[in-house]
Amino acid sequence: MPGSPGSSLADSEDRVTSVRIIGAGLAGCEAAWQVVRRGVPVTLYEMRPARQTDVHQSGNFAELVCSNSLRADKTENAVGLLKEEMRRLDSLVLRAADATRVPAGAALAVDRERFSAEITRELQSHPLVTVRREEITGIPDADGAGSPVVIASGPLTAPALSEAVRAFVGQEYLHFYDAISPIVLAESIDRTLVFRASRWDRSLRGADAGPSDSAASGVDAGVASDPAATPAVEDEGDYLNCPMNKDEYRAFYDALTRAESATVHDFDREQFFEGCLPVEVLAHRGPDTLRFGPMKPVGLRDPRTGRTPYAVVQLRQDNLAADHFSLVGFQTQLKWAEQTRVLRMIPGLGRAEFVRLGMVHRNTYLNGPAVLCETWQTRSRPDLFFAGQISGVEGYVESAASGLLAGRNAAALALGETPSAPPRTTAIGALAYYVSHAASAGYQPSNITFGIMEPLELPGRSKGDRKAALAARALADLARWMGV
Repeated sequence: MPGSPGSSLADSEDRVTSVRIIGAGLAGCEAAWQVVRRGVPVTLYEMRPARQTDVHQSGNFAELVCSNSLRADKTENAVGLLKEEMRRLDSLVLRAADATRVPAGAALAVDRERFSAEITRELQSHPLVTVRREEITGIPDADGAGSPVVIASGPLTAPALSEAVRAFVGQEYLHFYDAISPIVLAESIDRTLVFRASRWDRSLRGADAGPSDSAASGVDAGVASDPAATPAVEDEGDYLNCPMNKDEYRAFYDALTRAESATVHDFDREQFFEGCLPVEVLAHRGPDTLRFGPMKPVGLRDPRTGRTPYAVVQLRQDNLAADHFSLVGFQTQLKWAEQTRVLRMIPGLGRAEFVRLGMVHRNTYLNGPAVLCETWQTRSRPDLFFAGQISGVEGYVESAASGLLAGRNAAALALGETPSAPPRTTAIGALAYYVSHAASAGYQPSNITFGIMEPLELPGRSKGDRKAALAARALADLARWMGV
């Protein structure tokens, strides 16, 4: 029987050789999957829905609370390479993402509700997974029964467990603020003022999705044959684009920079992750910052004028039914009334109905280099792992990747084997190396980049050649590490 809310993990856990995982987000679910693939039982603890966070909306596992995009999906990009490595390592997160994919050009975006439901169903139905819906308030002691612990409680770890982790690491958490983009109801978009296109004509449905993408395109036969799962599209292109001329952009910019932001609760200081800055913070850096950022028009041509707009706001399909669209790169902390007023100045959104408005929340994370090994074990206690954003990575895919390695290594410990990490020449190994070996002073979480991978001995002449060579070396080295 599950323990009562607020119980100690040590008190409620049966004495079996298993892996205990706290948190059923992307990292916790991926860790659980990797453990049971090796025949080791898992007890997965999740406090939702009995206790919700400020941003989650359901009790399902792996709920995506920010964007529905897992970013680029080609190996010419570092995160695309990381995805391919994870697919070869049998990632549950990538399997679910591929199966619930929605059009997003060269990126991998998902129907967030189906994605979460797929992962929840897979784990809840697995015979080796025991799910306990309860809050864990402390770090369990080592039980001596070969039962490693993975803490994957996420950036919104509840206060009691957060305090226990802070006491364990012996130092203050680092943290930064994250913001969520608004989502608009598709039927409220004025289609006479927007046009459908993908940047540089890169479309999931177009010629760009060739044979090399077929295995990763994600919509399997079961999903594709479901009429309800087939995106309703008009013309070629995966995004709805709201074009602005110079006067419209200036008026929008002025309104955005003068709008009132929400109070960031009682947080001590505002430190946003550079890769996820609120749109109004970007705007305050200069009048053209947005035109070189989330509102850049390059690669887009309005078919009605034949010209590139002065600025563009892109809307990305948020679910397979195509009735929700998110504003790409428009994470914000503006007050909700201000959001509605300012965003309705965007052409096509004059009468927009918002399914969700943006908000800001704090992401809490460890100083990874001071705490973790590259196997995601803690330096002071080998049976204790951290994974996900709390471990000091940034991004959906990176969080799942950390859970993948933490799960593999927790299972290895449970089976009496030696934990290991892939070489730094791989994307997943480079991420593990960065988290455990970067300078601890002023440590900042990082997305995966080619820059943190082991350099090539003989780099190619062009950037494209170098990226291709890095990807080829990574996949070959991963295969050797896997023993295949």
